[in-house]
Amino acid sequence: MSLPNRDNTPAAAASDLPASIGRVDSIDFATVDSKLAERVPLHFAKTNMVLPLREVDGELIVAISSAKNLYALDDIKRLFNLPVRPVLAPAHEILGAIHNFYEKFSETAQQVVDEIETESESLETLAHRFEEPRDLLELTDEAPIIKLLNSLLFQAVKESASDIHIEPFERQLEVRFRKDGVLYHMLSPPKIIQDALISRVKIMSSLDIAEKRLPQDGRIRLLAGGRDVDVRVSIIPTAYGERVVMRLLDRKRGLLGLSKVGLKPDQVEKLEAILMRNEGVALVTGPTGSGKTTTLYAALNRVNSEERNIITVEDPIEYQLKGVGQMQVNHKIDLTFANGLRSILRQDPDVIMVGEIRDAETAGMAIQASLTGHLVLSTLHTNDAATAVTRLVDMGIEPFLISSTLTAVIAQRLLRVLCESCKAAYTPNHRETEIFGKLELPETLYKAVGCAECFNTGYQGRVGIFEFMVVDREFRSFLSKNPDSNAIQNYALEQGMKTLREDGLDKVAAGLTCIEEVLRVTHLD
Repeated sequence: MSLPNRDNTPAAAASDLPASIGRVDSIDFATVDSKLAERVPLHFAKTNMVLPLREVDGELIVAISSAKNLYALDDIKRLFNLPVRPVLAPAHEILGAIHNFYEKFSETAQQVVDEIETESESLETLAHRFEEPRDLLELTDEAPIIKLLNSLLFQAVKESASDIHIEPFERQLEVRFRKDGVLYHMLSPPKIIQDALISRVKIMSSLDIAEKRLPQDGRIRLLAGGRDVDVRVSIIPTAYGERVVMRLLDRKRGLLGLSKVGLKPDQVEKLEAILMRNEGVALVTGPTGSGKTTTLYAALNRVNSEERNIITVEDPIEYQLKGVGQMQVNHKIDLTFANGLRSILRQDPDVIMVGEIRDAETAGMAIQASLTGHLVLSTLHTNDAATAVTRLVDMGIEPFLISSTLTAVIAQRLLRVLCESCKAAYTPNHRETEIFGKLELPETLYKAVGCAECFNTGYQGRVGIFEFMVVDREFRSFLSKNPDSNAIQNYALEQGMKTLREDGLDKVAAGLTCIEEVLRVTHLD
């Protein structure tokens, strides 16, 4: 039986309800009768915010979010042919229970592939354009190719993957997820569906499905289990077909506080002091995917207030910041970082964020902006904090300008965090003792194991490790002499800077991660 969608006009059925309606503060997912709940279509349950919980003494207990939803109980009563007893529950509790329940019964991408391989019908027909964002949990009766891509996207969001790779080879098609910075093989769909699957990606991201010779970039916005997700799509031609990479950005989970990114309390205090200044250049350095942008967003969030005019120029804009003017780089119309920064200076900014310093022109503009009384935040691709100074010199910036404007350089990497449900304790051996060196070695360390909670990876989430180089008055005098990167590194260490390795080992000692992660990320021998 299908249930109708109605408007929010209260029905007369409300008069048949008991005078007093029970209330619950939370819904325990384990107490929901799955046989009852699965008979109610997901779209109906979410639209009307109702969920049958269980049958008690011949009555059906149904959670509703407010009196406005009482009209839907008539449909529930007809569907189950049982008297209905409503209980009021918070809307977020009902929505969370609905998502948890329907996630349990959603098909995985591998199950969809198995269905496709047994289908006898043609796979040539693709679906129509993906109109308004609809929750992927609701799209269960779509064509096989659409169903497969929806399942891939939903599974990636559910497992907190950052990227989906669809990779064509001579005889097979591979799909991999990047989770916590590491790629994992997920499934191998039939090679025959390659073109149809990639065409579906193009349709969803509003790209040209007929163009297969040139790279294309697009964007998809979708809902997955109630979570608002932006997907950046990159497609390039290869020898065996087009290769797709989809970057997933959870709009609600993107913004973190300074302490949440992995900075220690003393580092947060130093950075906050720098952010309160009215001038200077603060740089975050590291390779692609090391969390630089997340750290910059956390810094901007910290200084964001009505008293400050904050403007950014980014490529791309990853998260929307309320109260911040964000400009998107567009090389097709010559809107580069340098040109964007030049225009921003006419907007009376207090704080400027430049997504990346890529060339001498952008570096020079950032330095000049700082000299004219602006706080400038940006990123640079270097391996450590000391090398950032020499990179600016290589770009043509005079050492005296660098020494007079640079306030801090933060080098960072991301370490995977051990899963709390399965990490195993062990006693350090001689090798671990040597790696810790002069640092205090705890009696117990932890290693990754793997369980259902972490999808058998042993890790859940990531945390930053940092090399925090603060440039004070004495440091400025030293930098004006144009020292090389080794001399800068040694001077910073004498001033108390911790290396990436030492910061990583501190997090090992705290039980957050393991020695192997530090070795992998910091390339130790």
